[in-house]
Amino acid sequence: MPKRKVEKHAGHLVVIGGAEDREGECRILREFVRLAGGRRARIAIISVASDVPKELDGLYEQAFRRLGAREVHALDVTTRGDANGEEAVLSMGWATGVFFTGGSQLRITRLVGGTRLDTALHRRHEEGLVIAGTSAGAAMMSSVMIVGSSPTMTLRAGVVELGSGLGFLPGVLIDQHFEQRGRLRRLLAAIAQHPHELGLGIDEDTAVVVRGHTFEVTGSGSVTVIDAGGLTHTNLGEVERHELLAVCGVRIHVLPAGYKFDLQNRVPLLEGK
Repeated sequence: MPKRKVEKHAGHLVVIGGAEDREGECRILREFVRLAGGRRARIAIISVASDVPKELDGLYEQAFRRLGAREVHALDVTTRGDANGEEAVLSMGWATGVFFTGGSQLRITRLVGGTRLDTALHRRHEEGLVIAGTSAGAAMMSSVMIVGSSPTMTLRAGVVELGSGLGFLPGVLIDQHFEQRGRLRRLLAAIAQHPHELGLGIDEDTAVVVRGHTFEVTGSGSVTVIDAGGLTHTNLGEVERHELLAVCGVRIHVLPAGYKFDLQNRVPLLEGK
């Protein structure tokens, strides 16, 4: 199966598997602030995914200020009208880094997707804006997005609900809280439906830092990469919903902190390992 080209952007992406350290060493958040300019960083927090946005705004404002960011501002986006408003668009011109909190990825795509804020985010990212997202904020980074799934301990057809993400990282399909919530089968089921996408399962307190065609893993856990480019067989389309699913010929890589991966050629970069 031909490999899908991964678009190259000027800005970094920091894609976090959720439950990142906000009080200790803060390795992931510290790296985000550094990439956004360190002591010159201007951080915009977007908590549209959350049911308790003010609470999360306060937690992340405190963390980013403690890590040395010059300015931190929580963007008030609760409706599509807000996301189409002048304040939201102007904030993207001011910010050097944007952070999406966790919650519901569908809330992000429903309230931000296709708005002026969405357009401004993509334009500024191409100009160098650093974009980070945790949990739901990570899931929405891809073009094809996992929305949810039926509880199951086995690999079954039709249990994963997919939708459209905001597409900051095309060519991949992201799942989060990966090891902690046992989501290997969920991601395999999603990739069986979209074998041209590269699956990224990101553990909690773990992130991939993406620049161009390469990412590096940071944090306390691992990232599981699922490559179905060599898929030889699946019975998807032949079995009924909730029947057992066959997936053959899939490659899996498990990468802890410090490992790098070439998204274009779909290979780990092992020089010096």
